[in-house]
Amino acid sequence: MSTTPISADATNAQWDRSFLGHPRGLSTLFFTEMWERFSYYGMRALLILFMTATIAHGGLGFPTSKAGSVYGLYTSMVYLSTLPGGWIADKIIGQRRAVLWGGIVIAMGHYAMAIPTLETFYLGLALIVTGTGLLKPNISTMVGALYRPEDVRRDAGFSIFYMGINIGALASPLVCGYLGENINWHYGFGAAGVGMTLGLIQYVAGGRYLGQAGLENSGTAADRRLFRMCLMGGAVLIGMAAVAAVSGVSIAAQTISRVFGIVLMTVVIGFFAMLLSSKQYSSGEKRRLWAILVLFVAASMFWGAYEQAGSTLSLFAERNTRLHAWDFPLWGLFRASYFQSFNSIFIVFPLAPLMAWLWVWLGRRDPSSTAKFSWGLLLVGLGFAILIPVAHSTTASPWWLTASYFIQTIGELCLSPVGLSAMTKLAPARIAGMMMGVWFMADSVGNFIGGQFASYYETVDLATLFGIVAALCGVLGLVLVFLIRPMKRLTEGAN
Repeated sequence: MSTTPISADATNAQWDRSFLGHPRGLSTLFFTEMWERFSYYGMRALLILFMTATIAHGGLGFPTSKAGSVYGLYTSMVYLSTLPGGWIADKIIGQRRAVLWGGIVIAMGHYAMAIPTLETFYLGLALIVTGTGLLKPNISTMVGALYRPEDVRRDAGFSIFYMGINIGALASPLVCGYLGENINWHYGFGAAGVGMTLGLIQYVAGGRYLGQAGLENSGTAADRRLFRMCLMGGAVLIGMAAVAAVSGVSIAAQTISRVFGIVLMTVVIGFFAMLLSSKQYSSGEKRRLWAILVLFVAASMFWGAYEQAGSTLSLFAERNTRLHAWDFPLWGLFRASYFQSFNSIFIVFPLAPLMAWLWVWLGRRDPSSTAKFSWGLLLVGLGFAILIPVAHSTTASPWWLTASYFIQTIGELCLSPVGLSAMTKLAPARIAGMMMGVWFMADSVGNFIGGQFASYYETVDLATLFGIVAALCGVLGLVLVFLIRPMKRLTEGAN
């Protein structure tokens, strides 16, 4: 991350406090991220519904076993791609251009999905994965670069930025979901592309307010050679895939997903084995790395349950919930995709400010990160457990899902911001950036797990499926309760 102070133009009295008392550049990044999240969550709200819809209804007609595998593979790769995306920005092109090119590639991906062919569908997913990897980790880095290290407004600036994420995630399922489920699936995907395009336009127009933030890179000649080799290798792989497609060779999506899962688990195990066996860390750092591993496992399981909002629970909304109970006189039919807005609604209005106040009010009684992680797991498990009584219903009240999302959102606020903070406190300073990438890797593992659960929607009794998710989260949450004291010893000395 560049630590170069921003230019005088960007810090003068006119711009330094012109956006809610913060640098004007924050507004540029706020709206860029808002529209990017609009595009991502708008498309995601439709994704599994589109894949499982019959061909007669404009969908792909995939069985849930295939749709769940594709969904899990896609969402997992979105988060995993942030690791090379961050490296490319740091070493090759800088955060400023990484965000720009990432947004362009994301928009291209959504527009590709607006074209009704299977080939453009998969092409669109690949482009969105690539673009998100460039944009997502680097726009957050640029937010930090707007403030000098001693600026007390930094944390508040990130809080404002986080609200932009949730505003985009709140609006997009309503807009894209309405177009996709009521008119044409591909209109919904196209609307996601329009959202990203609007974000790009204002990003370029507001670029002058960013000063020098994100312009530098620290790459060497060796880094650039490695980058060119990777590009050539990627081109060869794309060429081989194209030849295979033309030759009529096809590989089942489930097979690709299983292979990816093996590779992902191998990378995770190998990474932590290398880290924990290294002799370059002190005994205190080693203890904290073990603590990070415990939190990583817990976070992966949490996201494995929580991220089923767009897969398993979306299918439950469509197939098992009495949606017409909430039809709007002017808006029309209440659609399954609209539930994807509920998490952000709960965050933006009552919960995020309330939880922030709670941690401050507790003061010295504030629970440890491990305790909060255990709460997060127990709550997300409870969110699935309460659906077990209506798992066999085809006319469940929408209030059941609403309650589930509400409980899970409280769990998210116990774990997600706490996890980010814990990574910055526990990681050795010389690998702080890499360990932040580990947090995204936990998201990747969790999304893959969630997709695998969704693939069993039609083959496993639904009450059993919900019960397994609830039990796994509950057991791991209780294990963390017993680990609170040992984890305190492991984290002793952390800032």
